[in-house]
Amino acid sequence: MQVLLLLVQLAAAFAMIVLVLVQHGKGADMGASFGGGSSGSLFGATGSANFLSRSTAAAATVFFVSTLALAYIGSRGDAPAAQGSVLDQAASAPASAATPAAVVPSAPVTPASGAALIPTK
Repeated sequence: MQVLLLLVQLAAAFAMIVLVLVQHGKGADMGASFGGGSSGSLFGATGSANFLSRSTAAAATVFFVSTLALAYIGSRGDAPAAQGSVLDQAASAPASAATPAAVVPSAPVTPASGAALIPTK
């Protein structure tokens, strides 16, 4: 169910992006009245604006409803990803898993030929 809602939400988001990019701005209406050529379009001079506006509103409604449904499913506690946030999981992880062990050389380190040894006190 969660995967289906996520796919619906992604499709609605993509549809909103496309529909918003296809729409004309408010300044384009003035140019259309002086022979901009949109009166001969498929939807007429104002029909495309109404159709695209209604389609964008429908996609936004589907996106909003799917977002609310995903939030509800995520907050119920029986969702697969409801084991806590990433920060909660990192806080409860053992310290040995969070930090790597110190690297200890197995053989003593000897300087390369010609390098001076610095005595330690």
